[in-house]
Amino acid sequence: MDSGPAPTRPTGAAAAVASPSSSSSSSSSLIFLGTGCSGALPDARCLIQPSEPPCTVCSTALSLPPDRNPNYRCNTSLLIDYCHDDGTHKYILIDVGKTFREQVLQWFVRHKIPSIDSIILTHEHADAVLGLDDLWVALPSSQRNEIGKVPIFLTQFTMDSVAARFPNLVKQKLQEGDDFARPAQLDWTIIEGDVDKPFVASELEFWPLPVMHGEDYVCLGFLFGRKVRVAYLSDVSRILPTTEHAISKSGAGQGQLDLLILETNRLHGAGDDRSCHLTLSQSLDAVKRICPKQALLIGMNHEFEHHRENQLLARWSCREGIPVQLAHDGLRIFIDL
Repeated sequence: MDSGPAPTRPTGAAAAVASPSSSSSSSSSLIFLGTGCSGALPDARCLIQPSEPPCTVCSTALSLPPDRNPNYRCNTSLLIDYCHDDGTHKYILIDVGKTFREQVLQWFVRHKIPSIDSIILTHEHADAVLGLDDLWVALPSSQRNEIGKVPIFLTQFTMDSVAARFPNLVKQKLQEGDDFARPAQLDWTIIEGDVDKPFVASELEFWPLPVMHGEDYVCLGFLFGRKVRVAYLSDVSRILPTTEHAISKSGAGQGQLDLLILETNRLHGAGDDRSCHLTLSQSLDAVKRICPKQALLIGMNHEFEHHRENQLLARWSCREGIPVQLAHDGLRIFIDL
């Protein structure tokens, strides 16, 4: 069962993917910068318009600092600390949501992350892109002096949306009269939402995993890892057959997936064709079909109380033979990518 607030010590499902040298600076790792829904937690509505009885998760989410409270959840985002064979580290960020600045202050500082080397966007919704305007704070210092650009990988659809929202970032021009706040210097790189068309970010190969995120909206997840295979699906209402085939134990012939990181947005219900997110029962059904060695769940709303739900998941894991836990903000898993 997950131990909760200790963010750097993997437990349960997380411990199973951690390499034996988990404390070594020569290890790659995954850092969960955010594991919450678009509104993040605590939900402000539960605090300014409290129900009777009060929402347990949200009313207690402010009682402890985020590093000691797994029910405090920022927008879903993953930082991949990729250790190359020569021991150098590259930092690859998946999604830059509304809570990005808070995530930098909380988790970049705690985990001593100096900067970002590559960025990947899953889609163009607010909880994936609205932090782009603050991105400059986490870029390499040399980049701020216009030496090189940081690559950002996204579909053409997402590119068009970002260009309309942040023309200064795309055109990379100073705001009029502002000689200090230079926009982030980014190398906008278009990728295709096709599992057969991988791309390389900071020397790590990624395979796009298209999924449905609502009735008629396609979002991307990603498959990555040379030694350990990880699939990341953060915003999904239905997993497309091509994607499920690519990551399933019985699918593409690349062996069993080592770690599945999958959204579960709502605790109750079964979802329907109009849903934009998976419920817990749908997520667990997907875990059973894909059959990874272990799974971590993200994207939770305030119905999920971390310790209570992980106790239930521990019993499910014993019954089904697949370790599954809720992840939490700040969780760092050392893994041999």
